[in-house]
Amino acid sequence: MYETIQFIHSYWAYLVLIVLVVASVNSIIGYATNKEYGATNFRIALFTLIVSHLQLLIGLVLYFTTPYFKMWGEVGMGGVMKDSVLRLYNVEHPLVMILAIVLITMGYSKHKKKLTSKPKFKILAIFYTLALILMLSRIPWSSWL
Repeated sequence: MYETIQFIHSYWAYLVLIVLVVASVNSIIGYATNKEYGATNFRIALFTLIVSHLQLLIGLVLYFTTPYFKMWGEVGMGGVMKDSVLRLYNVEHPLVMILAIVLITMGYSKHKKKLTSKPKFKILAIFYTLALILMLSRIPWSSWL
């Protein structure tokens, strides 16, 4: 079961990153060029929200089934925090990814309350780009590529 969930989580992450990059670039371009916010822009933002939340759910299931999770009981908090690999998989990656998804959720919610195009694009550009930067900072690149 662990291998299947890890496979899904790893390959779904590519989709999350692609969609988040598209949403960030779309919102930055929309803001910079004073484009009119339309249905396509809304769908891109919504799809980014949905894909990232699905990745969070898959990640939570993976977190509690991974062998790394058992290390909390075996070596304790001090042991996990001293080992950079365990710290990445047990603390840094989950925490930063949750923060990134919180930013995506906040950006999506805040942009819906704006009435004109420029503020909508601005909110999405800020929150989605910050989420992208956070995600890129804590992807375990050594095992991902």
